[in-house]
Amino acid sequence: MKKVEKISGKALIPFLVFICVYLVSGIVLHLNGVEMAFYQLPAPVAAFTGIISAFILFKGSIDEKFDNLVEGCRDSNIIIMCLIYLLAGAFSALASASGGVDSVVGLGMTFIPARFLTAGIFLIACFLSIATGSSVGTITALGPIAIGLAESAGINLPMMLGALVGGSMFGDNLSIISDTTIAATRTQNCDMKDKFRMNLKLALPAGITTFILLLIFGSPETQVSHDQLSYELLHIIPYIFVLVFALMGVNVFLVLTGGIVLSGIVLLMNNGYDLLALSQSIWQGFTGMFEIFLLSLLIGGLSNMVTKEGGINWIISKIKKFAKGEKSGELGIAALVSMADIAVANNTVAIIISGPIAKEMCNEYKIDPRRSASLLDSFSCVFQGLVPYAAQVLIAAGFTNGAVAPFQLMPFFWYQFILGIICIISIFIPFTAAKDKWNFEYDMPESKVQAHINSLEGTVGVQA
Repeated sequence: MKKVEKISGKALIPFLVFICVYLVSGIVLHLNGVEMAFYQLPAPVAAFTGIISAFILFKGSIDEKFDNLVEGCRDSNIIIMCLIYLLAGAFSALASASGGVDSVVGLGMTFIPARFLTAGIFLIACFLSIATGSSVGTITALGPIAIGLAESAGINLPMMLGALVGGSMFGDNLSIISDTTIAATRTQNCDMKDKFRMNLKLALPAGITTFILLLIFGSPETQVSHDQLSYELLHIIPYIFVLVFALMGVNVFLVLTGGIVLSGIVLLMNNGYDLLALSQSIWQGFTGMFEIFLLSLLIGGLSNMVTKEGGINWIISKIKKFAKGEKSGELGIAALVSMADIAVANNTVAIIISGPIAKEMCNEYKIDPRRSASLLDSFSCVFQGLVPYAAQVLIAAGFTNGAVAPFQLMPFFWYQFILGIICIISIFIPFTAAKDKWNFEYDMPESKVQAHINSLEGTVGVQA
C-alpha cells in the first residue's frame, strides 16, 4: 500500500521562525544605528532557533525528531557541499595571500584607458569576482580604488559604485568557487560546468549590455592619469587554472586541490612563506567558511524535518494552483528564491532554503535541474545586488563615509536590472536549454545514463 505523504502548512513555521529572527534582528539593529545590521546575528544561530521550534511543534518522540535532523545533516549533497566550501575557502585564502587579488587589480588598471574607467572597474570586478568567488571580497578590494578614481576624474560616484557592485555580482554568479554556485548545484544535483554554461547565456548578454552603457554614460569629465599598479602574472595563474579545468569538467575536488597546491607553490616561491605559515593560511581559509559550513548542515537538517512533516509538499500544493507546467514552475522557483533573498538579504542562505523545494518542483514539472540551479543563482544574484540592506550594497556605500546612501546606488544597478529582465525572458523563450536532455528517472543527463547502468550491472556482477 502506498504511503500517503503529509501536507501541512504548519510544518513551515520553523522556517518562518528562522527567517523572522534573522530579518527582525536586522531591522531592529538598523533602526538603532548599528552598521551592517543585517549581518550582526550569525545565520547559524537564527537557524538554530528554527530547529528548536521544530522540536517543540512537531509530533513524535525526541529521538525520532533528532534522527530526522541528523538524517538531513548527513545528506550526501549537504556533506559534499560543505567539503567544497572548505576547499574553496582554502584556495581563496592562499590565492589572495600570494598576491593574486592585487595582481588582477594592477593588471586591469594598467591597461585600461582613463576614459573607460567606469566600464573598466566593472570589467575588473567581473574577473576578480569570478576568480575569487566573492562579491564582498571584490567590492572590499576595489572599493577604495573606484572611489578615488571617480573623485579625481569627476565621474558620478553612485554610477561608479553601481558598476562595481554589478561587476561583483556578475562574477559571483558565474564563479565555480562561489558559495552560491556550490549551494545551487549541490541542492539540484547537477554539475558545475553545466550550470555555468546555462548561467553564461544569461549573464554574458547582461554584462555586455551593461559594459556598453557604461562606456557611453560613464566617461569622466576630466582625463585623469592613474599610477601604474604592480602585478605579477604568476600570481594570476592559480585563478586561471581553477577556471579552465572546472569548465573542462574535471572533478571539482581535484580542481580545487590543484588550485590550492599551485597557490601554495606560488607562495613558497615568492613570499618567503614556509610550510607552517602555508598550513596556517589554509586553516584560515577553512575557518573563514565555518559559518556557511555550519549553516548548510543546520538548514539541511531543518529542511528534512520540515519535509517529513509535509511542509515542502504544502508549498508545492499551493504552487500547483497556478503552476501548470514547466514555464510556470520556473516562475515559481524564481519567485521563491527572490522572496527568500529579500527576506534574509543573503543569496547563499536564500538558495539553501529554496533549493530542496526547487528540486521537488523539478521532479513535479519536469524542469531540468541544471536550469533550476541557474535560476536559483541568477535571481538570488539579482536581488542580492539590489536590496539596499545587502552586504554588497552596504559595504560599497560605506566606503563613501556617508556621502552616498545605499538607496542612492539603486538606480545605477544596471547589470542587476538587465539580468533580471533576461532571466524572465529566458523562462518564456527557453534559449538556455541544454542539448543533453535530463533523465528524471536516474536524475542525471541522458548522456550519462548508460555508463551509470553499466556501472550498476558491473557492481551486481561482482557481488554475484
